[in-house]
Amino acid sequence: MKCCAIIFTLAMLGALSACKVSKPGSMEGRVMTEVKQKVTIGGKSDVNPVPDVEASINEGKEHFGHHCQICHGLDGQNTGVPFAQQMSPPVADLNSKDIQDYTDGQLHWIMVNGINPSGMPAWKGILEDDEMWKIVRYLRHLPEKGSLGVPEVFKEEEEEHKEMEAGGAKKPAHSHADHHHH
Repeated sequence: MKCCAIIFTLAMLGALSACKVSKPGSMEGRVMTEVKQKVTIGGKSDVNPVPDVEASINEGKEHFGHHCQICHGLDGQNTGVPFAQQMSPPVADLNSKDIQDYTDGQLHWIMVNGINPSGMPAWKGILEDDEMWKIVRYLRHLPEKGSLGVPEVFKEEEEEHKEMEAGGAKKPAHSHADHHHH
């Protein structure tokens, strides 16, 4: 699973370069408003060519699991993503009214083009168009927050954290170098 590690590293690099060190709060709000004013989300009237049926939604869910969960969590609501709130602007909760108010065409446009002042990358050339439209279908049917658990990549960290809290001094903390067996 080398690929997973590479994607994770890229995501982290993206996250770091997207992080502007700032006082959260007022700056956050300003950045978001700026994003909305300067980045016009196109594609408003583009119609989703993919039928709104279970098969499309499930396929969309699969693609989402491969490409989007590292930042958005498996449920699209940032469950288990440790840096979601530290990002500037924070990683969007895809079930929020703000996001759900976009048309299918706009959500597709955001995936194709990314949003520059945020950490959202452009997926053009990485995902097929059809795959992006299926992800849009999945976004319309997101599961209950937390119901899909934590992305694999963060699970290990979370478990270590719990062990450390529970075990305290009982056993030496093992270094990260020991287990990069992806």
